[in-house]
Amino acid sequence: MNRLKKGFTIVELLVVVAIIALLIAILLPAIGKARDAALITQSQGNLRNLVSANAAYGADYNDRQYTAIPDDLGLYGACQAACGTYVARQCINGTILGWDSGGGLWGYWIRGTPQRCAGYPGNCGNFTVLLPCDYWGDFFGSWRLANCKNFNSYVNGRYYDPVFWAPKDKFTLENIQKYFSQPVEFNYDGTTIEFPTYCWSPAAMWAPDVLRDKAPPSLDPSCGALTNCAPICPGLGTCPGPGGFKSPTVGSSTYPSLKTRMIEHQWLQNREGADTNPAFSTPTPWYFNQGYNSTPATMFFDGHIQMLGIDVVQRSNDLWNVQNPNSCGLWLRGARGGNGYYQEAAYDMLAAGPRGTSFHVLTTNGILGRDVMNTGD
Repeated sequence: MNRLKKGFTIVELLVVVAIIALLIAILLPAIGKARDAALITQSQGNLRNLVSANAAYGADYNDRQYTAIPDDLGLYGACQAACGTYVARQCINGTILGWDSGGGLWGYWIRGTPQRCAGYPGNCGNFTVLLPCDYWGDFFGSWRLANCKNFNSYVNGRYYDPVFWAPKDKFTLENIQKYFSQPVEFNYDGTTIEFPTYCWSPAAMWAPDVLRDKAPPSLDPSCGALTNCAPICPGLGTCPGPGGFKSPTVGSSTYPSLKTRMIEHQWLQNREGADTNPAFSTPTPWYFNQGYNSTPATMFFDGHIQMLGIDVVQRSNDLWNVQNPNSCGLWLRGARGGNGYYQEAAYDMLAAGPRGTSFHVLTTNGILGRDVMNTGD
């Protein structure tokens, strides 16, 4: 007696395939979210390591914020002019990046005329790298070089160390991933030097008076338009006075749970569109403050880490302005003609409106100010 062989019918196979496809459709987004959450957790872990590094630096320098510039530079005049006057009398240590595999030492050097430093390479053209932030130019400065040798010695002693890069910062990681496994302090391939994901708050690296609050023109006519309220009224035209370069102590933070200390400089979460910002002439990633949906991992002065939404920051500023109508807000807008920190290149084009966001970079009153009204906003 012959027995019939059992098997799947075409209908049964189609049902199985449909069920598998449905499961994949359900699981893939969950897997993607889990992977994204893991990357964010890793970035927060990097910042926790940097909390410890900042504490170790402060322990060696009397609780001071990181600084790359002499405290007394303001005695010699305006920024660039002060450099030449200063180095005619004594040396300025450059910002050192590290030794390469061939025994070369890389850095931004300042050459002076005294005998003991006349042999230094470089010149005062590198001076802006030593400033906390060049508010009068391209906003570069020591705030963007948290991985320089003076500070990375408190981490792992390397410029290109994974702790300085968020794993979602793919645009810059593509250029430097190859360096992570190389046991040297600094690498350079002759084309690109990348700056770390995490940056300090330059506002908190200056003496607080540099970014002091100013009243609107109705109360202080010398300020001009409200959008020009700036560290030096009516605008950022010259460098601060004699004490302006002295970095404050961490303990002087008035609102340590509300003042940002380090942040993911790139727009990494909830990014819309391309990886690079078309407003720049060269390929440049979007910055953390250039999109309403951006939510950078953020370190505060009390050491806590949180994801800080730009929408939260903007609402905080709105609330502050309602409660303090005679203030310029939680951050100043006077730099570079009133656009603040590259808000003219923002995704949502808020630069010309009342909600332009320059927190962290231009915090009013510097380390004495705050960037949010409360952490649960």
